[in-house]
Amino acid sequence: MKTSTAPQRLTPKGRATRDRIVAAAAKLMFERGVAGTSTEDVIKAAGVTSPSQLYHYFGDKRSLVQAVITHQTEYVLSFQRPLLSRLDSFEALEAWRDAIVEAQHAGGCEGGCPIGSLSVELSDRDPEARSEIVAGYGQWEDAIRDGLRAMQARGELGEDADPDFLALALLTALQGGLLMTQARRDTTALEAVLNAMIDRIRCHATT
Repeated sequence: MKTSTAPQRLTPKGRATRDRIVAAAAKLMFERGVAGTSTEDVIKAAGVTSPSQLYHYFGDKRSLVQAVITHQTEYVLSFQRPLLSRLDSFEALEAWRDAIVEAQHAGGCEGGCPIGSLSVELSDRDPEARSEIVAGYGQWEDAIRDGLRAMQARGELGEDADPDFLALALLTALQGGLLMTQARRDTTALEAVLNAMIDRIRCHATT
C-alpha cells in the first residue's frame, strides 16, 4: 500500500489537480461502480501524468473513495441547497419535490442517487465508507428537519408533529423513489411517494 505524501496545505495548482482527480473518479464510479473503476482509469480520465501524481494526493484507492463520497455529498446537496436552506413551508416542500423530479427527467431517469449508489456498493464491505455515507445522509436529513422545525416553531405544524421522524421518513421515501425511478425509467413512483409524504406532513398542519 502506498502512503500519501500530500502536504496538509495545497497550492492553488495542487488543489485544482486534486479536485480534478476526485471529479473524474466520481464520474467514473457513478457510471461503472467503485469496483469497476481502477486507479488507472482515474489517472487517464483526470489527465494526470503518472500514478505517482495520483498517489501524491491519495495513499490508496480507499482514500480516493472517501474523497469521492465527500464530493458526491456536496454535489447532491449543492444542487438542492437553495431550496433545502428554506424548506420551511408547504410551498417550499412542493418546489423541492418539483426540482428533484425535474432533475430526474433531465438525466433521463438514469443513475439514481449518487450517494445512494455508493451506499449500495460500499455499506456492507467498507465500514469507513459507510460512516461517511451516513454522515452525508445526515446533512440531508438535518436540512429537512430544520425546515419542519421552523414550521412548527411558527405554529404551522402542530405539537403532535415529530420533525425528526418526518424528516427521516421523507428522506427514506425519496431514496426509494429514486431507486424506482432508475429501474422504471420514469418518475411515477418518485412523484407518488413524495406526494404521499408531503400529504403526511400536511396532516399535522394547524390550518
